[in-house]
Amino acid sequence: MRSVGMLDLKAEYALFRDQARAVVDQVLDDARFIGGPQVGQLEERVASLCERKFAVAVSSGTDALLCAMMCLGVEPGDEVITTPFTFFATVGTIHRLGARPVFVDVEPDTFNIDPAKIEAAVTDRTKLILPVHLFGQPAEMDAIKEIAAGHERVRVLADAAQAIGATYRARPACAAGCATTLSFYPTKNLGGFGEGGMILTDDEALAHRCRMARNHGETSRYHHEFVGGNFRLDTIKAAILLIKLDHLARFLEARQRNAARYDELLADVPVTTPVVRPHSVSAWHQYSILCDDRDALMAHLKERGVGSGIYYPVPLHLQACFAYLHHKAGDFPVSENTARRILSLPVHPMLTDDDVQYVAASIADFYKG
Repeated sequence: MRSVGMLDLKAEYALFRDQARAVVDQVLDDARFIGGPQVGQLEERVASLCERKFAVAVSSGTDALLCAMMCLGVEPGDEVITTPFTFFATVGTIHRLGARPVFVDVEPDTFNIDPAKIEAAVTDRTKLILPVHLFGQPAEMDAIKEIAAGHERVRVLADAAQAIGATYRARPACAAGCATTLSFYPTKNLGGFGEGGMILTDDEALAHRCRMARNHGETSRYHHEFVGGNFRLDTIKAAILLIKLDHLARFLEARQRNAARYDELLADVPVTTPVVRPHSVSAWHQYSILCDDRDALMAHLKERGVGSGIYYPVPLHLQACFAYLHHKAGDFPVSENTARRILSLPVHPMLTDDDVQYVAASIADFYKG
């Protein structure tokens, strides 16, 4: 039986196996496992790619959010406005700092936070607005920044864990906001060999503080200005990410080509294909459709050897750990409806056109049957 997986990391690795092993050997020979030159080189290249002045490499995408919020002064009693339809880390980091997540529902077509609903959620305790460029689709940053600008103490921190390479109004999506965070988790578009993340900003003072925070708030050896954490990115991981960065542009082109083919092949199938705003280019971390009989379709695809995924089955306002926020089913209906109907299809760069056609034909066959 044919097999089309959600990812093919082994096929990706085969493209740069020899390079990866060579740079690992170099780091091992140099024995600079923490703070080696490759970390700074990665920061410079990603900052340039994302049109940011400063980049701070850290230990994971989650730690990028945590470190950035710490350095932006998020404290107990503060409120952070964000979406209930995202990966757990977006909201988990708010909770860990003692701040209160304030949810705003998403747009029904892009699945990103709905700017039209943000203003009503702002209070005198709001510290940040935290949009997510979900699945690689840029959030509407101009509208979000305009709302923040109308409130003296409110800033915009963007979670771009899934969106490196996306563009918004002809600029990198990662260029908008007082800071942006990235994830280099292995499944991401720029995925490493393990955990990794980055904070991007044009604010030199914020970048300096983030660098201290990733190393326990240290100003010089054994002297600490504040309590930070161990958020450092290992040298070996940075060295491998530098190699993978060389492949990012063509991988993005392949994702865009695959997404465009799905749009074409599923045009007459009773599913809702993703919407990308005319002024945006998605990084296509996921290609997510909305469909009826979602679970049955997923089972059908599995029988055909096709991988698929549900991102995300339970909106965060309905997660048990956030019960203290006193939300209930129906509070954020768009997020809840999306969670019931969403299904992500393989869109990774190792797919062939035959693979995409096979996935689309399998979906069409399900609804014909």
